Amino acid sequence: MKSSFLETIKILDGEVYNLEYHQARYERVLSSLGVSEYKKLEDFIEPPEWGLYRCRVLYDAQSIEVEYHAYRKRDISSFKLIFDNEIEYSQKSTERDSIELLFAQKEEADEVLIIKNLLVTDTSIANIAFFRDGSWITPKEPLLKGTTRERLLDEGKIVEADIKANELRTFSKIALLNAMVEFDIVDEFEFLI
Repeated sequence: MKSSFLETIKILDGEVYNLEYHQARYERVLSSLGVSEYKKLEDFIEPPEWGLYRCRVLYDAQSIEVEYHAYRKRDISSFKLIFDNEIEYSQKSTERDSIELLFAQKEEADEVLIIKNLLVTDTSIANIAFFRDGSWITPKEPLLKGTTRERLLDEGKIVEADIKANELRTFSKIALLNAMVEFDIVDEFEFLI
């Protein structure tokens, strides 16, 4: 499979997490390619019985491939602000060159925080949310509408708003959101410019 789309699905001790959100995004992507008949992702996933795994589902209009990788979380507490007004990554795909180029600019930071048109979008590996005045706020225009982000919006645990880069220091906590870390709160963090 050359370039393709992908879903990253959490598997813990044989349990597949949030499959309905991954299935919905898979169907949206195929629909955008003109495909109207979809396979069930669950038919292709045979979860390992024990341990934490990143299930990587690679697909295109014709085929689906599944890989399993043992998962270990990265510690992230410092973020380098990277400004890029041209970046696009609206569909989760194996074509991540533009994101990897931005990540390569992180210098001493653990991760990058991508700013587009002076608004916060995402990190290189996760959506993000910020805590202020009793609410968790996630960028209204992320690069990628992740499945965990969608689920937390549906559950009312986070709300959307435009977040300007110059507002970042007004937040007391941040959380990384992706299929593997779910809602990972970072209490102590720093932004590097």
